[in-house]
Amino acid sequence: MTAPPFPAPPAGPRRILIRLKESAALPSAFGTLLASVVLFLVVFGLVMVLSASSVESYTDGNGFFGRFESQGGYAVLGVVLMLIVSRLPRRLVQRVAVVVLVVSCVLQVLALATPLGVKIGDNTNWIRIGPLAGQPSEGTKLGLVIWLGMALGRRPEELQDWRLLAKRVLPVAAPSLLLVVLGGDLGTTVVMAAFTIAALFFAGARLKHLGVVLGAGALAAVLIALSSATRRGRISAFFGGTSAVNPDVNWQVDNAHYALASGGLWGVGLGNSHAKWSWLPSADTDFIFAVIGEELGLVGACIVLLLFALLAVLMIRMVRSTADPVVRVTTGTVLVWLIFQAFVNIGVVLGLIPTLGVPLPFISAGGTALIASLVAMGVVLSYTRRPPRPQPDGEHIAGARPAGDAPPGLRRPEAQRPAAQRPAARRPATRWPARR
Repeated sequence: MTAPPFPAPPAGPRRILIRLKESAALPSAFGTLLASVVLFLVVFGLVMVLSASSVESYTDGNGFFGRFESQGGYAVLGVVLMLIVSRLPRRLVQRVAVVVLVVSCVLQVLALATPLGVKIGDNTNWIRIGPLAGQPSEGTKLGLVIWLGMALGRRPEELQDWRLLAKRVLPVAAPSLLLVVLGGDLGTTVVMAAFTIAALFFAGARLKHLGVVLGAGALAAVLIALSSATRRGRISAFFGGTSAVNPDVNWQVDNAHYALASGGLWGVGLGNSHAKWSWLPSADTDFIFAVIGEELGLVGACIVLLLFALLAVLMIRMVRSTADPVVRVTTGTVLVWLIFQAFVNIGVVLGLIPTLGVPLPFISAGGTALIASLVAMGVVLSYTRRPPRPQPDGEHIAGARPAGDAPPGLRRPEAQRPAAQRPAARRPATRWPARR
């Protein structure tokens, strides 16, 4: 009995419908858990932004709910984008990421070189175009994360040569970091440098090469920190001194500690913070963790820490279990971005490190930061989707089913099958790159 001719792949509208059907596949249970943790952090952040910003929002003339409504709109947009990105094909996401990276760098140049830039303190990382304002550096972070996964996930054997490694990473990563440094945002620069080094680690670069990069990055960070009087004042305040340029640094850190101390074990109650009554600057952004500790106490602060720890554990599990280098590098880079940024934010509030202006991911007020973080998680969630099951249509059984499931009389010899339908040779999956 001869097998019927093998069906040609669908083309035109039918192919588009098949792609849409595949992209609508439900995520795995693991992906659902990961998304649930992120959504809980976002909802919790909205509640805390409402509590921490109500007084300042009212004194600014926007009513008690002004900042909360703005943050809620950004949260809805970010969640929708996260769900959309989680169902897009990988190649499309990578192409869009390159566009986002280029556009963000152009906007960063405009912020530095034109009146469109908005200077806050020593930072010029904001841009305002008409009624719209945002931080191009957040788009730069998002685009760079996805680009690093795409660039370092192919041909990993070349990463053992430092020359090839430098040619692959420096032409894009170095200008992106330089633009943020020129804007004066040391906190964002440190976060970007940290996840860039992490991308090299997850890609399998040699440890001695990573050591050189880490040493050079640390030296550059020290030089950048000492180049500004404001930053030198923050370092002086951290070691118990004062800042003549910015006396509010001591005021801000001291009141953050007072808020944490007054919270005790169970807190003073949601909405009952005293620090938010103009005692604590940036209560709803960089220092929102102090308001959490005051209103919800040590228990509430520990719950936030546990949620970030759970997020880290889930993403580490993805990194360790995948055999796809692109998934490993991208997921690991997003992991370091979010968890390291959370560590820096909480460390500043607790007085463990000098003051750096970085928001607490998913919780602090800030539209571009929240959207960028949620889109990054959408990319990670796209790697957790279950592959769709093949659905035979009954017309071409041998072509629609895998070869092992077709009746013996309809199976085509392997040599006669198209190359795309031949079973791939099994080889052990490399779950972690070898280092020398």
